Amino acid sequence: MNLNALIQAMTPDTYEKLVQSVETRRWADGTLLTEAQLAHSLQLVMAYQAQVLKSEELFTIGADGQMIQKTKAELKKQYEPQPSIARFSHDDL
Repeated sequence: MNLNALIQAMTPDTYEKLVQSVETRRWADGTLLTEAQLAHSLQLVMAYQAQVLKSEELFTIGADGQMIQKTKAELKKQYEPQPSIARFSHDDL
């Protein structure tokens, strides 16, 4: 099975487990990942992000294969709360 077929066959649950394993460097049962397992798992996570998720989330891999990076102004705009204007009638005051 080639990499693309493997990525397309991967379930979201499997992807989440791989992400957790890469983050903690441990499998779900607690055993440590070897360097080869870590490298392969990270490659699978990045390929899944690029081919399946197509996310615009910061520090993920986009559809073009590049890491998503945003400027400080873009992040501020994205996470800035939208102002809401309270409207009262004369009798409410």
